Amino acid sequence: MKVWVDITAPAHVLVFRPLIALMRERGDDVEVTARDYAQTVQLLEQHGIEAELIGHHGGRSRVGKLATMVTRMSKLRRWARGRHFHAALAHGSHHLTLTARALGIPSSTTFDYEFATVQHQLGCRAATFVVVPDAIPPDRLERYGVEPPKLRQYPGLKEEYYLSDFEPRAEVAEELGVDRARILVVVRTPPDVSLYHRKSNPLFPQVLTFLGSQENVHAVVLPRTEEQRDYVRSLALPSVIVPDGAVDAQSLIAFADLVVSAGGTMNREAAALGIPVYTTYGGRLGGVDEALIRDGRLRPLTDPRALELVKRSGEGQRVRRAPAEMLELLMPV
Repeated sequence: MKVWVDITAPAHVLVFRPLIALMRERGDDVEVTARDYAQTVQLLEQHGIEAELIGHHGGRSRVGKLATMVTRMSKLRRWARGRHFHAALAHGSHHLTLTARALGIPSSTTFDYEFATVQHQLGCRAATFVVVPDAIPPDRLERYGVEPPKLRQYPGLKEEYYLSDFEPRAEVAEELGVDRARILVVVRTPPDVSLYHRKSNPLFPQVLTFLGSQENVHAVVLPRTEEQRDYVRSLALPSVIVPDGAVDAQSLIAFADLVVSAGGTMNREAAALGIPVYTTYGGRLGGVDEALIRDGRLRPLTDPRALELVKRSGEGQRVRRAPAEMLELLMPV
């Protein structure tokens, strides 16, 4: 079988790494396209995934997003035409599902946040199947034209599948200059360039200022963009470390004492690895985060002083799930 995978954000590299490996092990011919955005290209290189780079992110404005979407889809269509793909897979890439539909290629898309309305109105309607966690109430997807049998759901978190074979590298903290005698906090910046998160998050700078002034803390901040990297560095906070580029974030999380994230993926990676995690997300919570909060695996944060800054003892309680089960749901043929 010939399969096309489109990767448009850093987290998608992690999702598809084990799935691409499984497909190739069983003899499938897999080709990958990718968008140059944030640390996507660096992560592809780190994980040894060759990809055809097509297009880039459109920035904050709706006009910019629309223009780059149209341009990228035109390039994707020219690239894919004549390659005779049997299936196309994506994580929220409406570029792929729309292009695949135009070319008559069965496609599946997966995601775990249901309120990215514009993206899902386009991508879900074009897809053959939509694969999401069972924590998302099905009635929230009806507005996107998604109902059974088009809807497929899986138990748990996608992070529990792609981290199933993960073993952390102990040297990651040393590589970043972290003092292991201090409390290690991993911090992820807000998704400021996303349409579903258009207002700035006032809590996040407060968290940075608070952590950056704690002498017993080393806070490693993982920015999404160069603009965010420059902003955090401009604060010159003594207890903050800002890496120059993409890092082994999963290993860093595994050895962290706690995680504070304004996004989603890193929250769920921490939960999958059994690490205490707080969310400062300023948008509407999705079904997955709601379920994690109910289960006590994710804590909402409204005041930085509520952070429990203590050294963690022992390993986190991990949840592992088989990536082959995810792949079976994703395959549209």
